Amino acid sequence: MVEARLTAVGAPFEVSEGVYASGPRTLREFVEVVWGYGDQVFLVSEGRVLTYREFFDASCGLARRLLGECGLRPGDRVVIAMRNLPEWQIAFWAAQLAGLVAVPLNAWWTEDECAYALDDCAPGVLLVDGERVGRVEAWAGRNRVPGIVFQPEGPLPAGFRAYVPDTDPFLGPPPVDVLPEHDATIVYTSGTTGRPKGAVATHLAQAGAAMNPRYFAAAAALARGDVPGTGPAPVSLTTFPFFHVAAFTSFYGVMAAGGTLVMMRKWDPALALELIREHRVTHYAGVPTTALQLLDLARATGDRLDSLTLLSTGGAAAPPGIVDGISAGYGERVEPRNGYGLTETCGGVLSNVGAEYRAHPGSVGRPSPVTEVRVDRPDAGGVGELWLRGQSLVRGYWGDEAATRAAFADGGWFRTGDLGRVDAEGRVFVVDRLTDMVIRGGENVYCVEVEGVLHEHPDVVDAAVLGVPHPLLGEEVAAVVRLRPGAAVGVEELRAHVGARLAAFKVPTQVLVREEELPRNPTGKILKRELRGSLVTGG
Repeated sequence: MVEARLTAVGAPFEVSEGVYASGPRTLREFVEVVWGYGDQVFLVSEGRVLTYREFFDASCGLARRLLGECGLRPGDRVVIAMRNLPEWQIAFWAAQLAGLVAVPLNAWWTEDECAYALDDCAPGVLLVDGERVGRVEAWAGRNRVPGIVFQPEGPLPAGFRAYVPDTDPFLGPPPVDVLPEHDATIVYTSGTTGRPKGAVATHLAQAGAAMNPRYFAAAAALARGDVPGTGPAPVSLTTFPFFHVAAFTSFYGVMAAGGTLVMMRKWDPALALELIREHRVTHYAGVPTTALQLLDLARATGDRLDSLTLLSTGGAAAPPGIVDGISAGYGERVEPRNGYGLTETCGGVLSNVGAEYRAHPGSVGRPSPVTEVRVDRPDAGGVGELWLRGQSLVRGYWGDEAATRAAFADGGWFRTGDLGRVDAEGRVFVVDRLTDMVIRGGENVYCVEVEGVLHEHPDVVDAAVLGVPHPLLGEEVAAVVRLRPGAAVGVEELRAHVGARLAAFKVPTQVLVREEELPRNPTGKILKRELRGSLVTGG
């Protein structure tokens, strides 16, 4: 098997005592290696180009400044609040080189949301762009915390200074000890079901997360008959916001291979096609919604996406039909990929790619060698809550022992809150969120399954299925759909479409058709609580 060839004793992904035997133990170890890529292009953003050497020298310079001028000590927290800029990467890796804990904040948070996280993690310095100074300056003033502003857009408030690059190539990173057990990151959960929690990952966990995409890429290469590590370095159009762990999976894989990361200020499918052509992009990475928009526009304009070899989705459940769209338009030239990961797993820990994905589009794949999967208390169909453990799992939630105890079971197993099953060959299928499953008169209805069927209708652009109260059944199945422009399909036709494919109790009794996009958080997850109100009230 492919896995055995990659994980055997002495192989590149050998596992010893639950961790990659020959992988880095810290993110400092991981990033120090990329200096060797020298003048290869790492970052491309709005006409700006940064090589690996320039990036590494700038990161070292900022790391020295954080420990020197800013007076921080290893273990202190450093908040990063920026949109996808080259400086985001400089700031994040400067923190790792200095032994500090990087805390990436959601770039779309309001002032109050930022203040909540800042109070929670108590950073020693704020690294922000000019667009976000106003959201953090009041908190910084109250707490006397200094800030460094990247790409300032006007006069700076008291306590903030403009970033001045220090790119001395001879000084290197500061001389600090960074150990595997030290904390590396605090990444806040999306907060779709409550207040965000700060998931704390050690260097060893993030180092495992950095190895996972390398393993999945090597396994995919072997599966299609190629030699891993050969061929040109990837050029990736990564549209995930950098504060999201799905982006971590993407840029870890790019950096490990000495590839190029192409960035966008704001999602625009027409611009994405232009960037793919201009930079000969080989890998696309984004949430399913943006991937579908890209494919739709490419189909409408006749763009062959000639340079593209991989289209990867994450951050939200991928509709099964996305694979058919890729295959119909591009055959086997463009590999589809999806997977599964959480903030608490530091990114993707399962992957489904290529021919395997085409054959099993409903699966999220198989786990990495350092990830174990368990189904807790499965029902007659083998469906239960997915539990995970392994190298890339976080150690808990910052300052919240109660939440940590609730999330982790004995033996280090993390309760994902997702319902799933594992087939006889080890493929994992995520059926639904445990909290979103509709229980209709005692029957379990998995929303993802119904959403997948709605997505198969040619007139449906987007769909969300959820439960609404019912006086006798407890809950009833409802759906909100967005149609393609000019589509004339009616509610009863949509219900009949579902009824022809699923049991009658799974057919939505309420279907709300809306013209505007479904509400999503910045990482692509549908905000079902907002939709539920409009359904219950008949809005």
